[in-house]
Amino acid sequence: MVSITPLISPESGSLELDRSAALSALESMLTIRSFEEAVDGLFARGLMHGTMHLSIGQEASATGICVALKTTDYITSTHRGHGHCIAKGADLTRMMAELLAKQTGYCRGRGGSMHIADTKTRNLGANGIVAGGIPIAVGAALAQKMRNENNVVVSFFGDGATNEGAFHEALNLGAIWDLPVIFVCENNKYGMSNSTELSMRVDKVSDRASAYGIAGVTVDGNDVNEVYQAAVAAVQRARSGKGPTLIECETYRWKGHSKSDKNLYRTKEEIDQWKAKDPIIRFQEIILQNQLVTQTDVDALANQVRETIREAIKDASAAPDSDPAELLSSVYREVYNG
Repeated sequence: MVSITPLISPESGSLELDRSAALSALESMLTIRSFEEAVDGLFARGLMHGTMHLSIGQEASATGICVALKTTDYITSTHRGHGHCIAKGADLTRMMAELLAKQTGYCRGRGGSMHIADTKTRNLGANGIVAGGIPIAVGAALAQKMRNENNVVVSFFGDGATNEGAFHEALNLGAIWDLPVIFVCENNKYGMSNSTELSMRVDKVSDRASAYGIAGVTVDGNDVNEVYQAAVAAVQRARSGKGPTLIECETYRWKGHSKSDKNLYRTKEEIDQWKAKDPIIRFQEIILQNQLVTQTDVDALANQVRETIREAIKDASAAPDSDPAELLSSVYREVYNG
């Protein structure tokens, strides 16, 4: 099994000034990108089935948030959750095995892309229901508070989730109970094919924080250091008993909403404009300019990541297929005897 190096919080307080933290953050983003590109290729070759939602272009938000967390902190994820899973330290072979419907996958090949959970890294699970993970995060945060445990819970969700009732109910409860929960909206500008310009009247998702009396901030979701700085402040606020924060990471997905999305609602010019803001390239350029790393370091890390992904694919592909005979073994069933 293979996984990336655990993320560490930098002593300098900035990912752009700490060599170890910079390399760790870069490794996380490169791994997310490489994993998603590999999955995209496997799907195109007919080796994966169903559907999936890729996070290519959004690597900085998952990495920037998770680098600010302790290993004992929790997250909940979304249908577009591969990046969160990786940034929190998941095993890449088990992730790949799950997508390939193998018995060694996180859910024994039954959940697929949208339902990976990993209790070891305190990932409470991806969720195929829009906004489904937000109340779960609030419940987990309530549990932490009742147990007097000093852990925080992060809930990742997209802009579309902010128009669901679960979002409003969960933020309200998190606020009135001062729960140690951080709400992270990855605003990639589209809920499926619907632009945020048509789905909400406020200029920013973070504007909605004031309705619940909690802190709200909007950051450049393609700037991993800016995301990290906002996460550090939110984590400190949550751990000190001052309640939730709503962080809006403005970002963009390069691919369609899912594998069936032909991207007919977006122009090539728009996509190219956002590709020019590639979070990985931007971060690489900054840490090279700050002389934290050399181009040789970057190239070596990129090669290492690609080899790690190849190893994960090889090991996962060799695993036994998920057994259909066991399909209902983990499902609650109430037998009616008439």
